[in-house]
Amino acid sequence: MENLVPILFVVAIFAIFYFLTVRPQQKQRKAHEEIMRELKKGDKVITSSGIYGQIKRVDAEAVSLEVESGATMVIAKGNILGKVDSAGSL
Repeated sequence: MENLVPILFVVAIFAIFYFLTVRPQQKQRKAHEEIMRELKKGDKVITSSGIYGQIKRVDAEAVSLEVESGATMVIAKGNILGKVDSAGSL
């Protein structure tokens, strides 16, 4: 019984680590992947660098984004944080 206590302690530490760090990251990654699959022309989005724009074209790895000034830029699809509503919030 005394030899079992340290092993249970280590298992408990790994379980806590998993539920506090690994699992939430997996959920967040899955949610981001779902957003990437649902992107379509006309969606208003924000990029990881804080640029707001409207999608003009979606490719497998890139997105053509029109910003407020009318300029169009091509960015990596993974750099999109999410869709924004008309008020500009995620």
